[in-house]
Amino acid sequence: MILETPDDTMAFGRALGAVLRPGDLVLLAGPLGAGKTTLTRGIADGMGVGGRVSSPTFVLARVHEAGQTGVPLIHVDAYRLGGDLSQLDDLDLDTDLESSAVVVEWGEGSAERLNEDHLVIRLSREDDDTRTATLEPHGEWADRTDSLTALIR
Repeated sequence: MILETPDDTMAFGRALGAVLRPGDLVLLAGPLGAGKTTLTRGIADGMGVGGRVSSPTFVLARVHEAGQTGVPLIHVDAYRLGGDLSQLDDLDLDTDLESSAVVVEWGEGSAERLNEDHLVIRLSREDDDTRTATLEPHGEWADRTDSLTALIR
């Protein structure tokens, strides 16, 4: 899927946020500047959660109170861990996952063990400054991504 502008990335995030449920795990992969935090802002907006969404690089995780969907959002940025994703265990995300939706930037390679049902979104930034998003559904997400892509078209 081509995301031509930051507004397109936000719109995709809103569509995703509107369908997230407790227990959902979304992993965002891509290089710096690919749009992971912008996408997370859209997800938060679609969920109607409170608080400003910014990259939690220095605190690792931010909890955003439940909004209109009734589901809290936990936004994790594992970039600072530099590949040592074992520190994710200290955040006790598997417990939070029961009642919240969890979005993890830079967590691929470790965070997917939190839930076999997860969605990986690969973002890339093209030379013309557009973004490309590739969805990789795992487990029950295989059935849910068709309805998600229909929402954003």
